[in-house]
Amino acid sequence: MEFIKEEIEDMSDPEPSGIKHEDTEEQIDQLEVTEQRQKLIDVKKHCDFKTQRTKAKKLHSCSQCGKSFQKKGNLKTHMKIHTGEKPYICPQCGKSFQNKGDLKTHMIVHTGEKPYTCTQCGKSFQKKGNLNTHMKIHTGEKPYPCTQCGKSFSQASHLRDHRLRHSVEKPFNCDQCGKGFNSSSNLKQHLKVHSDEKPHVCSLCGKSFSRLQSFKLHQKTHNGVKDHACCDCGKSFTTSSNLKLHQRIHTGEKPYKCSFCDKIFAHSGHLKSHERVHTGEKPYYCTQCVKSFKDASGLSVHLLHHSVEKPFNCDQCGKYFNSSSNLKRHLKVHSDEKPYLCSLCGKSFSQRTHTEEKPYKCSYCDKSLLSLET
Repeated sequence: MEFIKEEIEDMSDPEPSGIKHEDTEEQIDQLEVTEQRQKLIDVKKHCDFKTQRTKAKKLHSCSQCGKSFQKKGNLKTHMKIHTGEKPYICPQCGKSFQNKGDLKTHMIVHTGEKPYTCTQCGKSFQKKGNLNTHMKIHTGEKPYPCTQCGKSFSQASHLRDHRLRHSVEKPFNCDQCGKGFNSSSNLKQHLKVHSDEKPHVCSLCGKSFSRLQSFKLHQKTHNGVKDHACCDCGKSFTTSSNLKLHQRIHTGEKPYKCSFCDKIFAHSGHLKSHERVHTGEKPYYCTQCVKSFKDASGLSVHLLHHSVEKPFNCDQCGKYFNSSSNLKRHLKVHSDEKPYLCSLCGKSFSQRTHTEEKPYKCSYCDKSLLSLET
């Protein structure tokens, strides 16, 4: 009996042993989880330490504005902003720069190299940043919205210029004519109007300009370059600003509202001319008579009446005219076309004189006109 009892006891040993083995596996799993957690904590501590060490590296602070830098060389470059130092001089035009990279970028102006080409229209650029900005024309991306009116822009600089229009304040005044400006840069550009200095001379026609930008735009009139094309109708322009104004024809955008009435305009110049209807101001004076006009175009048309010169010649009868529009209207006399029918007598005419029809409306005062001539 004792033998049998011992055998039974021996047979019961494996079961507790099995339970002990299961407990060991659970403990191993628990240890693995604990180890993984510890590793994550160690990684976090390492990242925190690295961040603190990076922050601690910013030991080089600017004594003028307090800005900090990781490297002493970066601080040295930054200090040139405060000192105005520009040690890197262009050997071709004498223009100076604060760092070597800016001089290298500038040298492309003289070489004419344009290594960055648009894959959609083939236009080339001197800088990669200019190509990136240009690509927004094709994508239609306008990531810079105005918080005041919701209008969006493709460039941050365009948004900054736009914001000035919302500001009524014009703290920068011209000491020569009293005109106010909303930025110092606009005042600086305006002052060149009063200066007789015009250093930029066109080699083709001899015309001189006070501003380099105006000179560059003028050169395009000689070479016929119109590299700003409208994606809606294909019409091309010499400047992006002219293209922008043209595109308002397609979009119907009229951002300029009259402060006297509710009339809106696509161009700021049209708004200024319109507001003179309310104020009665006529700042454009004819030097040959006492007549004055509210805009420059009105004066230009008026001056043709004083001019003996009539450069527009009819090739059919030899008659001369002082404007192309007058010649165009005259040519209908030679044409058999008589599109204007009188509703009273049924007679047809080449011009609207008999019908007294006035289909053209002035965009400034709503007056009806026989023709577009003023």
